[in-house]
Amino acid sequence: MSMFVIGYYAALIAASCIAAYFQNRKAFMLLFSLTLVSFVLGIVGGVPALRGVTIFAGVLALAAGTSYAFREFLIQVSSPAVAKELRTAPLTAAFGMFVIFTYAIAGIFAPWIAPFGQSEVIASAFEPPNETMLLGADQLGRDMFSRIIYGARNSVGLALVATVLAFLIGALAGLYSAVKGGWLDQLSGRVADVIMSVPSLIFALLILSIFGTKLWVIVLVVAIIYSPRVFRLTRAVAGSVVVMDYVEAAKVRGEGDWHLIRKEILPNSTAPLIAEFGLEFCFVFLLIAGLSFLGLGIQPPTADWGSMVRENATLISFGDITPLIPAAAIALLTVAVNFVVDWMLFRSSGLKEQ
Repeated sequence: MSMFVIGYYAALIAASCIAAYFQNRKAFMLLFSLTLVSFVLGIVGGVPALRGVTIFAGVLALAAGTSYAFREFLIQVSSPAVAKELRTAPLTAAFGMFVIFTYAIAGIFAPWIAPFGQSEVIASAFEPPNETMLLGADQLGRDMFSRIIYGARNSVGLALVATVLAFLIGALAGLYSAVKGGWLDQLSGRVADVIMSVPSLIFALLILSIFGTKLWVIVLVVAIIYSPRVFRLTRAVAGSVVVMDYVEAAKVRGEGDWHLIRKEILPNSTAPLIAEFGLEFCFVFLLIAGLSFLGLGIQPPTADWGSMVRENATLISFGDITPLIPAAAIALLTVAVNFVVDWMLFRSSGLKEQ
């Protein structure tokens, strides 16, 4: 038995005993569960499995520490009211905010962060990483790291624009339908049902095959696909607000429809709509990445994470994980946004942690 194995189990058992001595139940259960899992993995996989567990635990610890530090930073630079809310944020939400902040910095400052242009050919095809190219070259000899950075601007930026447009269309239609009611409400609901009944990917592929893959066409198609989802939620939330006494009093005063929407209904529907915006962004982002992977999204030579996975998929056959990097970037942002949205939904629900 190697010294690594002895030290590994000794550290876990010692940490478990310390947690039990100080009656920290959560820490003890976590550490001792990890000890039991490591014991099984050690029998099955040996030392390499234990090293993998150690690396995984170290990555989690690094992520937790980074999340805690970033949350404290946000608390220090925020107003007292915002800081009070941030103190209730779990580490998962803080991690999500850190990832979103990192992606935003990469997208905004892409020309200054990326060492090369997104379409600049600087090496031979599939050249391995070196001191010049951190992640190597793609199938045309372009720097993969630079294209990943530019992809943050192109992929995320396009998804954000499409989400904003979908949200504006759906939210305005939902709010106005809730206020007016009658035949307009019924007609809007049936149109939304028809659009939602068609699978989003098939609908997007059909429209883009007809009208082409220009960026404005992609944005408009994606907005049309996802605006009914926003409409349904907004209509449900606004429908429960429009029957309130203060809204009826505003109607008696003679206030117009848009005044009711802006001053009475929308301020009392903000929390669930903000959470829905995050969820819609995830759906839109994944749809655009999928369209790019199929060749009907953002077109070359513009850097896009979905198309980068397709273009470099050949490397997977040779054991190279480079094509998985843009895929991991897509997955990481989606998970990060969902972490933040989960926290916002928890806050808007009015529940309290025990």
